[in-house]
Amino acid sequence: MNLHEISVVIPALNAAAALPATLAALGGVGEVIVADGGSHDGTVSTAEARVIAAPRGRGSQIAAGIKASSRPWLLLLHADTRLAPGWQEAASCHMAVRPGHAGYFRLRFDSADPRARWIEQMAAWRCRVFALPYGDQGLLIPRDLLDEVGGMRAIPLMEDVDLVRRLGRARLVPLDAYAVTSAVRYERQGWLRRPLRNLFCLSLYFIGVQPRLIARLYA
Repeated sequence: MNLHEISVVIPALNAAAALPATLAALGGVGEVIVADGGSHDGTVSTAEARVIAAPRGRGSQIAAGIKASSRPWLLLLHADTRLAPGWQEAASCHMAVRPGHAGYFRLRFDSADPRARWIEQMAAWRCRVFALPYGDQGLLIPRDLLDEVGGMRAIPLMEDVDLVRRLGRARLVPLDAYAVTSAVRYERQGWLRRPLRNLFCLSLYFIGVQPRLIARLYA
């Protein structure tokens, strides 16, 4: 399966420091669209890709990027998530063998801290038990399947959880490659405090709190 069939959509906001490495790992894809939410740090000037302006909020930005894209497969990727070597082979295999399924990568942090390994293991458990990968793991999905489940909803937070819940376990497949995600927020906010806050926000979402309200707690 040809990687030229993939449109990569990256929501970005003040991501100038991380975005170049993210883009550099994407060789071979058909197109890359950076949906910028109003950056003021040079994100737009450093992005060697097509950049579009979008309303701020990951869901809105991803939805705008999807609308602007043209390929039959979509790779939804955070600006601070770099796909590790071997991802092209894993993606190609998935596209050829399971064309009606979405695929997500294994989580890895760009940190040597042992606590990072613990969170990675917890993420793997969450995916295995609850079929709940997060956006920082990337999502490779055929456009037809995305349309079938209602597309990307323009919500400011939990857009990843919203989408994978609509996909369901039967249409989600782990890919044999890593998504290497920035550990900056964990290092700044604490390796325990950050995941606890994530869990708290997720709990609020599941009991029906509006994502726009949860977003105020998440930043």
